[in-house]
Amino acid sequence: MSNALSGKVAFVTGAAAKRGMGRAVAVRMAAEGADVMVTDKFAAPQSAWAGDEGWKGLEDVVKEIETLGRKAISAVAGVENSKEVDMAVKATLDRFGKIDILINCAGTRGPVGVNIVDGDEKDWRLLFDVNTLGTMIVSRAVAKDMIRRNEGGKIVHIASAAGKLACPGSAAYAASKWAVIGIVQALAMELAPYLINVNAINPGFFATNLRDDDATIRSRKAGITIEQFREDEYKTLRSMVPLKRMGRVEDIADVVYFLVSDQSQYMTGQAINVTGGTLMH
Repeated sequence: MSNALSGKVAFVTGAAAKRGMGRAVAVRMAAEGADVMVTDKFAAPQSAWAGDEGWKGLEDVVKEIETLGRKAISAVAGVENSKEVDMAVKATLDRFGKIDILINCAGTRGPVGVNIVDGDEKDWRLLFDVNTLGTMIVSRAVAKDMIRRNEGGKIVHIASAAGKLACPGSAAYAASKWAVIGIVQALAMELAPYLINVNAINPGFFATNLRDDDATIRSRKAGITIEQFREDEYKTLRSMVPLKRMGRVEDIADVVYFLVSDQSQYMTGQAINVTGGTLMH
């Protein structure tokens, strides 16, 4: 690791899940020298993985960052709640005086395998509230201060491969992530005069807590353990990936680091696939 981000302050959403991208990203930012605000809708999200029962969520992530010699604070804030987001941004500015980097990892997957004709409006609204409206709310809150300071900045949103290529039964999720990419492109143009780079990352198949609810429901229906379901599902997914493995959260943290470092100054408005080759456009 390096001190390439020394003196920088990062604001990371969706950072409390033990196996989530947000946690990996937050820790990587600290390892590269940044102080970090970590937020999540839940202080300690539940995990469907054996051995995670003692995980304390944001509290443990803060400790991990402090172990690396960096400063960290946390806030419980759902990205779809503008009041909570504004309070978290204010707390960051009160503590650190600025936000140089925003990485929005918060998101929800919703029901899987539900066709549009069988869909429930409540599920669609939740997905758009969190994935799409949340992208706007957190961008607005952080970008306002970046514009005020007029010292540039970096914004990265986690979209999805589904935001470029939908599949049956996941229309709501795909639509919400297509919208994220649209927001990123518009925001990149709006913030370019202030030298604020805005990009998205499209993950493919990753072994994170985002799949927990679906794995729990479908394993019960199949009458098998969640571990067996997960093993079977991941075997199927790996067979679809040219690189023949599931993505690791560290793969996302690597690309995020590139996008928030000085190495990507001439990149903005991009939606970068991190899919092991399953999506190449």
